[in-house]
Amino acid sequence: MPGGRTAHSRFKIPINLENNPVCRISRQSGTDQLLRTAKLIIWDESSMAKRHALEAVDRTMKAITGVMLPFGGKIRVLGGDFRQVLSVVRRGTQAQTVNACIQMSPLWSSIVKLRLTINMRALTDPWFSDFLLRVGDGVEETVHENFIRIPDDMVIPFTEKEKLRNDSVDEINDYLIGRFHGEEIIYYSFDEAIDDINNFYPVEFLNTLSVSGLPPHYLRLKVGCLVILLRNLDPSNGLCNDTRLIYKSFQHNVIDAEIAVGQHAGKRVFLPRIPLSPSEDDMFPFKLKRKQFQIQLCFVMTINKAQGQTIPSVGICLSESVFSHDQLYVTLSRGISRSNTKVLVKLDEQFNDSEVYTSNVVYKEMLHD
Repeated sequence: MPGGRTAHSRFKIPINLENNPVCRISRQSGTDQLLRTAKLIIWDESSMAKRHALEAVDRTMKAITGVMLPFGGKIRVLGGDFRQVLSVVRRGTQAQTVNACIQMSPLWSSIVKLRLTINMRALTDPWFSDFLLRVGDGVEETVHENFIRIPDDMVIPFTEKEKLRNDSVDEINDYLIGRFHGEEIIYYSFDEAIDDINNFYPVEFLNTLSVSGLPPHYLRLKVGCLVILLRNLDPSNGLCNDTRLIYKSFQHNVIDAEIAVGQHAGKRVFLPRIPLSPSEDDMFPFKLKRKQFQIQLCFVMTINKAQGQTIPSVGICLSESVFSHDQLYVTLSRGISRSNTKVLVKLDEQFNDSEVYTSNVVYKEMLHD
């Protein structure tokens, strides 16, 4: 929506959501005044929010308005698809992941639930739309508990003789940028271990670390290649986490790029290097600080990173089976039709010589009101 902001940005939701926090909104600030006068709050993709974030906003709105009703009595619309992947709980069990969902919050009972199944794909490919909904609801026919069949015309044949370059997203991206035409440039990060007074962790070791949520040490780009933003840098001008951009020209100290999709498509932007550290949940025995451009190549991306993207032609590499709630639904639903969605599956189990099956993980408790 024009003028929309991420929930963390608008409500100043703290990163650490333990011990019943409130949002960091100071009295008499512009945000405080805005929330006092707001008549309606729309929170899209709320299915991916942790319940603790929702509860922090609830406590904050009550403090701002002085009204002890949910959200301070404000009308709120929570949009989201619980068939999509849920909020990430690092190294969490299924029970911990489910417990972090907003459906487990006491606030859930105060919300009027409307389950809509509007799917524009049905206009052009009704079979694909119905198939996606069956996969997302966990009702597609299975064998051996949770394996479903991938239709033959969506399958890319796989043999053990072929060498797959899909051990990781980084490896596939590096392979594809090598095939991309044009002159290349490599940007290296500046890494350091904070408070490592004994030099236990040399720079050469830090450079080898691949950390979720941080850009790579070795960033290899060519003019015209597609990259994706890893941080919210300037949401009001379209620079949000997961924004896709086209790299436009070589610069030493900034990334010169053009926003590829959305309301700000076509806008030219310049991205600086930013020093960042990973979450404390990564549990390194030291605090890593990496200064690098907050982008990475996105010829391919992980399932979670692809959520929210719509792509005309989709190739899906399932070198490993999905392992969390509705990841298969999310990855299949990035495409717009059955004919333009192809799946390469490395078989975990062979049930029939001529048919391809893969696992489908659905937490049924998340699909009930």
